[in-house]
Amino acid sequence: MSSTVVTRNVVVRNPQGLHARPADMLVREANRHQAEIMLEKDGYRADCKSILSLLTLGAACGTEMSLMAEGIDAEQAVTLIAELFDSGFHELE
Repeated sequence: MSSTVVTRNVVVRNPQGLHARPADMLVREANRHQAEIMLEKDGYRADCKSILSLLTLGAACGTEMSLMAEGIDAEQAVTLIAELFDSGFHELE
């Protein structure tokens, strides 16, 4: 595993927050990567490869979180997951 941690701030933009459907999208994307990927909110870290872990964040619309990844494809993982947040998990259309 790489010693470099890639970090980016993300904001939940979809009106209903990080509920089951967007959490599932996030888990599916995270599982495409070898990197360890975490979301941090208010000091609590959730594993992006676990839907239950993500849902415990209780991330409503407007919630700001830190997205962190460590591993050989960490940069790509952070970029693609940040795009999901930026698109509102396709619920803004």
